[in-house]
Amino acid sequence: MTVTKKVVFVSKDDCIEELKILLGTMIQASRVEDGCLLYNIYQMQEKPNTFVVVEAWENEEALEGHKKSEHYLLYKSRYEQFTSDKYSDNLISLG
Repeated sequence: MTVTKKVVFVSKDDCIEELKILLGTMIQASRVEDGCLLYNIYQMQEKPNTFVVVEAWENEEALEGHKKSEHYLLYKSRYEQFTSDKYSDNLISLG
């Protein structure tokens, strides 16, 4: 079953560029992973300190593989220093 997620990051006021760069390192590396169907990151125009990741994976195993990748582990070890809030939602396609 396809796994689709939305992950929202809110950067600390003085860390917008650092978080933007860190998240940006995830895009190409994630897109070429086995099982990646979609991996996009957006910066909100009205709230430039807020970033939204929309990702879709073929199945839970593909997502778990992503979480073991070198680029994910690097991101995971660094994002908290730049982030004031983070939350995620699982999404279900309506069609």
